[in-house]
Amino acid sequence: MKKSILLSGILMLGAAALPAHAEQTVTFLGYSGLFQERYTKAVIEPFMAANPDIKVDYFPQQGSAAMLGSLRAQKAAPQADIALMDVSVAKTGTDEGLFDKIDESVTRNVADLYPNARFEGVAGVGATFDNLVLIYNTDAIKTAPDSWNALKDSALKGKVAMLSAPDIVGIGTTIIMDHMNGGTDFIKNIDAGINAMAEVAPNVQTWEPKPEVYPNVVNGQVSLGVGWNARSQVNADGSNGKMKVVLPKEGTILQINTLNLVKGGPSSEAARKFVDYALSPEAQAAFTAAMYYAPTNAKATVADDVSDRTVVKAMDKVIPVDWIGLSKVRDQVTQDWRRKVIPLSR
Repeated sequence: MKKSILLSGILMLGAAALPAHAEQTVTFLGYSGLFQERYTKAVIEPFMAANPDIKVDYFPQQGSAAMLGSLRAQKAAPQADIALMDVSVAKTGTDEGLFDKIDESVTRNVADLYPNARFEGVAGVGATFDNLVLIYNTDAIKTAPDSWNALKDSALKGKVAMLSAPDIVGIGTTIIMDHMNGGTDFIKNIDAGINAMAEVAPNVQTWEPKPEVYPNVVNGQVSLGVGWNARSQVNADGSNGKMKVVLPKEGTILQINTLNLVKGGPSSEAARKFVDYALSPEAQAAFTAAMYYAPTNAKATVADDVSDRTVVKAMDKVIPVDWIGLSKVRDQVTQDWRRKVIPLSR
């Protein structure tokens, strides 16, 4: 009897000493606020449900620059596994050796990405597409504007709001205007775009809408604005019809968020598994439905009523932007704005 009890105790002790299937934790750096809330529900929670041995901890950041700063500080002993950030900042992180390359050896889904979701000299790949749009107050503007030239309409003097350069809204709108006015290579010469923005300037009430451009349009403080599609659509949904969104006929530019694997991250194997899921057609379609970011996986199936509110069906209208090249001339474009555009506003 004593031997039986002793043996039972030893077996129980041995069982306790053997670890259960250890849970792995993936540390994810991403944008704060609404993005965190909706990305968590659409992508992270379904992934964890399908992979109960992996926990994804989302650490919200104010922006891509903040993420880059965190990763630089951790370079000797990385604590994060994945960073979701703008492609231009991801290029800097790649150049500094912060990321491992994501290719077909990490996930077969890379082969199904749109061509403009893969970049020379960037370790990560595109995870979301956003695009610039016009937003307008339906009480002030009865007929939907269909052209970026609406920003120049003299009837809107003092009734336009948008962010100026160096913010990408200001620079992106300048690139669009340059393309519309015969520009062929904004890296070499963006004068046509600067001249067009000089015509917009007299209509601008503020280049720094607070807290954002969207509520200013909804409440009628301004009649017309330039914003990002995803946030524009979400704000339009909550506006009781006071704000609507337009993708102008001349096209738009993409803002691209990339998924990046942190070199030497503590849970690299589990992180790769998450990247594989996040780039899958299912996860891509789910986040598009949640927040109107267009998917980067060409095989993602998105309902018509959702895709109609993204750039999915208008990829042929996307104006190509060399984001890496842009980083080299961004300061010059900003200086042109300060000298030739902003002084002309009211």
